[in-house]
Order: sequence, then structure tokens, then C-alpha cells
Amino acid sequence: MNHDATPTAARRRLIRARTLAVSTAALLVPQALAGSAAAAATPDAPTRRAEGVAAVTYDLGDQAYRLPGTGEPVEIAGTVHYPKDLGSTPRPLVVQLHGLHETCADRDAEAARDAAVRAGDWAAADAADRKLYSWPCAPGIRPLANDRGYDYLGEELARRGFVVVSVRANGINAASLWGDDNASARADLINKHLALWQRLSASGRGGLAGAFRDAATGKPRAVDFRHRVDLNRVGTMGHSRGGAGVTWQAADRHKAQWPAGVKVRAVLALAPAYNVMTEDMTAYEITGTPMSVIRGSCDGQVGPDALSFAADATARSTAGFHSAEIPGANHNYFNTRWSPESGEVAARDDASHDDAHPGRCTDPGGSTFHPQLTEAAQRGIGVAHAVAFFRRYLDRP
Repeated sequence: MNHDATPTAARRRLIRARTLAVSTAALLVPQALAGSAAAAATPDAPTRRAEGVAAVTYDLGDQAYRLPGTGEPVEIAGTVHYPKDLGSTPRPLVVQLHGLHETCADRDAEAARDAAVRAGDWAAADAADRKLYSWPCAPGIRPLANDRGYDYLGEELARRGFVVVSVRANGINAASLWGDDNASARADLINKHLALWQRLSASGRGGLAGAFRDAATGKPRAVDFRHRVDLNRVGTMGHSRGGAGVTWQAADRHKAQWPAGVKVRAVLALAPAYNVMTEDMTAYEITGTPMSVIRGSCDGQVGPDALSFAADATARSTAGFHSAEIPGANHNYFNTRWSPESGEVAARDDASHDDAHPGRCTDPGGSTFHPQLTEAAQRGIGVAHAVAFFRRYLDRP
């Protein structure tokens, strides 16, 4: 689905809001990964509390830097899952990046937008939408922790020995950048975090030194990551717009922008939202880094062209490429904060439904209906794929 075809950012977001609609499947691992040693390790249910795993957060400020050209503020913040026993051997690092979603948990604005859409009052809907996509959020309004939506995946990967950082990109979501500029900004955000981690691991210094807080209590926590993170074995996972960001970041043309000492060895694009109208495919071309792309058959925001776009980006690749469509999966359930069971602002089931097919779903305009996966089942499939993929390409030094 092309999110960049409409004339204004507010109108684009409004159309997106309108298109979001107000069975457990067997675990699926892509055939290309099924024969690997990694695929033999089936993860436990992602809702179970991870044993032997700890979690901290860091936040260097809502306006830690400004976007080039526009001057709009972006935060440097993230959530870290890691093995409690870091041992003495440096561990691979996986960076997770969420996509386009509301930034501020303003329930009044959400109610006003929904009412305005029903009434066809686009000016009022636009005004409410701007509040939901503002950055920093207005005083008294809680920021949406979009980065925490992948805690379940971070825990599972940490149980397998990875250090996992989920970065927050609310400032980019609220910014006026679209298309390739948006993908570039997300890639730059990843690189800023990687530079911080490179310095922390090498010397114990830099912006992250002393910045960690317990993810549950918010109290300061000292964690010694010196020489414990292998920046030569980095994997990236991007969901939705984040999928375009990780593709851009890993593309051949942009490798020179990686921080010194960093090497990305595996890229997972989860329901990636690319600008499919771009004429510059070379900006996304990846020829030497393994890549995997996943999309659900009931994705209300990203069409099947996401799979073909990723295939085109890796058409000349000499590394592994894996592609899978998950029957009955939608877009939002991969992020717990975007899913209805969270009760969070703007959380929705984005799949398309039909009264003639109860319990089944399809993508917008689709005619093939599949039994819709529960939130837990969809995440279980995503975990199985991600664990197999990252263990295959990052487990070996």
C-alpha cells in the first residue's frame, strides 16, 4: 500500500485512520529456513514471562536531535532486552524499529477524530489528528510507547542470547517527511543508536553510560555492557514504515553511513510499508546482506506489493532472501500497543471482514478469506520466523 499518494500529511493519516476496521494457526517458518538448525528451536509462547532475561530503557530526551532540513525534533529512546548473564563473549545485537502510528495517547482527540470521520467533518478530523501525531506531546498527555510493542519478541531473542534494542521513532512519525525521505530519516535514527551502542560496548562511555532504567519500575539500573555487544553481528527488524527504514539502512548505497565498527548481517522487514511509487530502486538495493520479508494475508495497511518490492530490492543479491505471507495475519497485531487487547489509544484490528465469512478476514478489496489469527497466535508465528532468521545469520561470528 502506498501511503504517499495523497496531497497532505494530515490527509494521508486521515485516510489511514478511516481504513482501519472498528483460530490459532500452526507455527509457520518459511521453507527456506525450515532446514536450518535455527528452525529446530521452537520458541515458547511469547506471552510467558521470559526466564533469565532483563529489560531496561533509556531516554536521552524528546528533542535529542533535529531532522536535517525541517528542524523537527526527534527523540533518542529505546527499550533493551538482554540475558541477565551476559557472560564474557560479546553477543549479537538486534535493533527493532516500529512504523507509522499515533504518537500521543490523547483519548479526547481520538474520540473527536472518530466522531468527525463519521460526520464527514474533515477539518475537525484533521485538527484531532494533529494532536494524535504531535511531538513532543502536549503537557499532561502521555507519549505512546510504540517501541514497547515488540517486548515479546525482544524477550524471546534475549532468551536465545541476543541483546535487543527497540528504538522509539515518535518524532519521525509526527514529522513532515514522507516517502524516501522518511525511510532515510528512520535509517539515520538506527545509525545514531548503533553509534551509541558501539561506544558503550567499546569503552563503557558515551550517551548511554548511566542512562539505563529498569523497564518495570523506572528506577536507575547499572548494566555493564562493555565488551558484551558484538557490533560486527547486527540484525535489524523494521515493522511497517520501519520496514522501509531497515531496508534503506542496509542498502548498498547507504552502507557508508553505518557507524565505524558496525556491520549489519541480517535484515527482517515485517509487513513493510514502502513507497511503491519510487522510481529509484537503487536506493533500496541490497546485494550482500541476507533479508527476510513477511506480510499477513489480512493486512489492512500494506498490500502484496510489499513482498515484490523486497524481492526487487534483493534481485541481484548473493545472500539469502526469504519471503512469506502468513494466512490470517493482519498488520497491527505484530505490535502489542497497536492491538485491541492492549486497550491503548488508536489500537485496532485493521483486517477486512465480511458478515458472510464470520471469523475470517482478508485484505482491503480481497476475495480470499482465511481464519483470522488471534493476537497471540500471530505473534507466535512472527517470533518463530524472527528467531530462526536471526539465529541462522547472527549466531556465528
